Amino acid sequence: MLYWIAEQLGFPGIFNLIRYLSFRTGGAIATALFIGLIIGPKFIGWLRVRQGKGQPIRADGPQTHLAKRGTPTMGGLMILTSLALSVLIWMDLRNPFVWACLFVTLGFGAIGFLDDYDKVRKASTAGVPGRVRLLLEFAIAGIAAWIISYENGTGLYLPFTNQVYLELGWFFPVFAAFTIVAFGNAVNLTDGLDGLATMPVIIASVAFMLIVYLAGNVKFADYLGIPHVGRAGDLAIFCGAMIGAGLAFLWYNAPPAAVFMGDTGSLALGGALGTIAVVAHHEIVLGIIGGLFVVEAMSVIIQVFWYKRTGKRVFRMAPIHHHFEQLGWSEPTVVIRFWIISLVLALAGLSTLKLR
Repeated sequence: MLYWIAEQLGFPGIFNLIRYLSFRTGGAIATALFIGLIIGPKFIGWLRVRQGKGQPIRADGPQTHLAKRGTPTMGGLMILTSLALSVLIWMDLRNPFVWACLFVTLGFGAIGFLDDYDKVRKASTAGVPGRVRLLLEFAIAGIAAWIISYENGTGLYLPFTNQVYLELGWFFPVFAAFTIVAFGNAVNLTDGLDGLATMPVIIASVAFMLIVYLAGNVKFADYLGIPHVGRAGDLAIFCGAMIGAGLAFLWYNAPPAAVFMGDTGSLALGGALGTIAVVAHHEIVLGIIGGLFVVEAMSVIIQVFWYKRTGKRVFRMAPIHHHFEQLGWSEPTVVIRFWIISLVLALAGLSTLKLR
């Protein structure tokens, strides 16, 4: 919005700074952080009053988690509020990629909200049936994937190569929608400990902030041998808003958490990262940068698959962060070590920009 206003005025005086993507990205980080910190206390208090007993705790989960009863959920609404306001303030309103990301983020957030609301209302961990959730998620992701493919082509670019890609044609929107839905649910599965999902999302957002900035600049993209995506640079603003909103939420979500983000936040943030990766043609690199989320999701798939066929468990408990809790690791130990792993994987993913 500020970009459009400044453009109409001809970028006079100090408004000339708004021309620069780096300035608007920094502004998005600061704005989302400020909004999140300001609304946090009253928002958490309102959630606590409205929810009463807070988020239901799994009876078959780690016994140490029973002490978390009464902690309010749906804190993802704080993230979505600060993120959306920041993006709308600093984005170029004519950019279809930003609108596609915002559509997925708010759409997935709405699905997560319905799931959280159902859990709180029924005092159950069941929530919205899985098939209904997936159907809604694929519908939203499919629309965004079609918009992106229409604007951006249908090639799947391979990392460690110089502009080598597979032309997927009509199959690309299907693949893109699957990527968005899969990553949304992978982040959702990771959100099981205080701060566990929040910091890895921030780290991945920092990595993709750099990727989309480079991909959106024809000179940098040509030098690095990565696909140039015109107008993808504005997604750096979106990543910046995710970073600011995530940091503000982490202030209240740090152990012991005063609020949980719930499916409202985790689905939305995961879907946003998946959409950004699709726009930047870095879907495979997303699997590296977000490798922690991939491992968390795979641990659940492996556990369910093996248990149904043999009656035995591969892990003591899934997702895998609970496995390490069962091994005797304290919750802060699991969280911080997983943060370190997430940082290492992000650096490994960024290395693909030059290793070609």
